Amino acid sequence: MEKIRLGIIGVGNMGSSHIKNALNGKMPEIEITAVADIKPDRLQWAKEQLPDVKTYNTASELMDSGDVDAVLIATPHYDHPPLVIEALKKGLHVMSEKPAGVYTKQVREMNAVADKSDKIFAIMFNQRTNCLYRKAHEIVHSGKYGEMKRVTWIITDWYRTQAYYNSGGWRATWSGEGGGVLLNQCPHQLDLWQWICGMPEKITAVCHEGKWHNIEVEDDVMIYAEYPNGATGTFITTTGDFPGTNRLEITLDKAKLICENGKLTVCEVAQSVSEFTKNAEEGFGSIDYETYEAELDGRNIQHPEVMNKFAGAILRGEPLTASGQEGINGLMISNAAFLSSWLGKTVTLPIDEELFYNLLQEKIKNSDFVKEVKEVVNENMDSTY
Repeated sequence: MEKIRLGIIGVGNMGSSHIKNALNGKMPEIEITAVADIKPDRLQWAKEQLPDVKTYNTASELMDSGDVDAVLIATPHYDHPPLVIEALKKGLHVMSEKPAGVYTKQVREMNAVADKSDKIFAIMFNQRTNCLYRKAHEIVHSGKYGEMKRVTWIITDWYRTQAYYNSGGWRATWSGEGGGVLLNQCPHQLDLWQWICGMPEKITAVCHEGKWHNIEVEDDVMIYAEYPNGATGTFITTTGDFPGTNRLEITLDKAKLICENGKLTVCEVAQSVSEFTKNAEEGFGSIDYETYEAELDGRNIQHPEVMNKFAGAILRGEPLTASGQEGINGLMISNAAFLSSWLGKTVTLPIDEELFYNLLQEKIKNSDFVKEVKEVVNENMDSTY
């Protein structure tokens, strides 16, 4: 096999963007041979871009066609786990767009199928290719500066207008999307948070629903996290601020890392803060420290790199950017945040998955929200997605 024959399921924003990347020669070991979408106009658009592509009205028809070795699932969130399961059971390799799903109970079932499959299962965590976060991960996991004490991420540069939410009938609804800023914009950051800093053990959160927009899901969130070693974390996000901020601070025992504006600043402390705090004789002591900008390799290839590694894993057994099973981690944090906000109390991870599922179903059942819809497809998604 010289090239992977790829089928794209869902030709909306992300599916269209992947087609554009292929047309621009960014995925040399991948050939898009089939697409599926329930909307005829999107299939027609794909046919215009790729005249030889086969088009199908359903995902199942594409999977059964024999035209593909692998599929990329770029559908609304609820569809991700069932389509992954179907594809794996039909002997296809699978790349899923983020998030892994809407609720961890369903994703856990998906992961169980993947664990038994001999096919490659990956997830589109393209932000892991960003040199800024790769370097932060490298430094934290090296142990050079000791254990983490605190992490703070303010990620409020997700500004969206009402027109954005009106652009798709499934957007910003409990039944269609399963959430707002935590399920749409922030899965990458939630993944990076746990990838770099590890999984917390407790979450306390407030998720404001429809605070800045006429939507029924959350558009303003604050999460407080507690870690097994005593470290704490905060995660603040919204789609209502402009101008916004994207600043990640990680305080370690011997350093502080600051990721902002494409730079990683390291404040390296001359000695262990915990030891100095315990042993210093002066009450208002301070420690010498040096501040420098970490050297980055500049690589930030995003979606094409994830797809190329997916092809490399299939063809040569090379490492993935992220295995599909890892998608449950960031989703566990967002599910915990919802659950904490709905219950008004701290929750422990892993969460009560049955309780979360039942409360989510209640939100769907009791919804009387009426959406105004004016559908728009953006075929050129930028690197933040």
